[in-house]
Amino acid sequence: MGDIRQSLLPRDVLSAAKELLYHLDIYICNLVQSGRQPPQVDSKTLELVEEFILHAPKDRNTPARRMSALQELQLLEIMCSCFQEQSRDTVRQLMFSALFNLQGNQADESRMALLGKLVSMAIAVGRVPILECAATWLQRTHRVYCVRLAQVLVDDYCSMVPGSVPTLQNIHSASPRFCCQFITAVTTLYDLTSEELTPPLELLQMIVSWIQDDPRLVLITFLNTPLSGSQPISSLDVTPLGGLVRWCIKAPLVYRKDKKQALMNGSEESEPEAGPLFSALHLSVLQVFMLLPNILNEKGLYGRLALLQMESLAALTSDLSRLLDQADKHTHTSSADTHALSQLALDRLAQALQVAMASGALLCSREDLRAICSRLPHNNLLQLVLSGPVMYYNNIHTPPLAFSPHAAHSPIASHPTLPTHPTIPTHPTIPTHPTLPTHPAHTPHTPLATHPSSHPQYSAQPFMTGMPFPFRPSH
Repeated sequence: MGDIRQSLLPRDVLSAAKELLYHLDIYICNLVQSGRQPPQVDSKTLELVEEFILHAPKDRNTPARRMSALQELQLLEIMCSCFQEQSRDTVRQLMFSALFNLQGNQADESRMALLGKLVSMAIAVGRVPILECAATWLQRTHRVYCVRLAQVLVDDYCSMVPGSVPTLQNIHSASPRFCCQFITAVTTLYDLTSEELTPPLELLQMIVSWIQDDPRLVLITFLNTPLSGSQPISSLDVTPLGGLVRWCIKAPLVYRKDKKQALMNGSEESEPEAGPLFSALHLSVLQVFMLLPNILNEKGLYGRLALLQMESLAALTSDLSRLLDQADKHTHTSSADTHALSQLALDRLAQALQVAMASGALLCSREDLRAICSRLPHNNLLQLVLSGPVMYYNNIHTPPLAFSPHAAHSPIASHPTLPTHPTIPTHPTIPTHPTLPTHPAHTPHTPLATHPSSHPQYSAQPFMTGMPFPFRPSH
């Protein structure tokens, strides 16, 4: 395509860009039809894209070509039509890559600016092919640039234009793949480390409604992508589960602090409460975890692929420890409220760890968990999770062995004196016998406290109220 440069130079910027898109489409179609594997756009074509679409000067002596705002809008409309009219997904993906794959040069800033505007327009006018291409781009690009694209979309639809959130919400039905990648990018962007990195409530409401309506939404990239070693190390996580878990656990402390600051500044408005939203999100995330065993088994990945990484959990527990220290030192609420919010955050951490391990999303030992949670304050539920493995029972009515009322000794039925008692089976007045409480046959029960245990390797455990799952300490 390098020979068309001379014909593009005399044209105005919009006409040149439109002509180049037309030739680029033909060039990529021929490339795909040639059967070359893998099809790859040559460097001269990429240089033409940078010069006539991204308007990066070819050399220092050439003045940069600039578009007016109206011309830029017209270019975006032309690009939307170009992708919409191309029926072959392979051609669309290659074309999108030629336009927006980062090359590590000065034109990358122009690429990111044009990409943000194109994707924002595609959301507004419902151009699904562009959203599908953008989903692939988000999957393959460095997370720093994915976060930048997410920030542009949040600014456009949650900040700049009031009432435009429903338009963004439609991406759930228009392109679930893009929606999943958008959630992953947003949870990477807003890590709740500062007020600026706290997600807007409109965005939070939207994500909660998406996952409540379709819990499998957050697994779409994982379900539809062949996992291999070619996945870029610096790319986004394959699911947004790690970021969503971080939101739910840190939210009780972060949003309480923000609300108190708003009250002190006198700027609180009638906004929806964040607490119920994060509670609903936490429940939805746990439900997603419960879907994973069957999915991982079907893919042959159960016990082999961790969707939650220990490194991210270690960073989360470190952040949580810092937030808890700050809550104790600089609280604007009563100590009882602070303690309740701290325990809520720790309860959610314990629940997430337990369900993630039970579902196969988290692959680690209890010793690893105890190491990363060692700086956290005491929490009953977290202590149970860190202490031992879960025991599973086919019959839910069967009491857990460690807490059976006879766990520390042999069953009563095997006691040597009961089967040979001469009178209990036929005694006619047992129901009203006045001396039954002191019947001599029951006195041998007193030594049972020292009777050999049927499980001598485990000591008898006291009953713990409120325990949500069977528990046995590890030794």
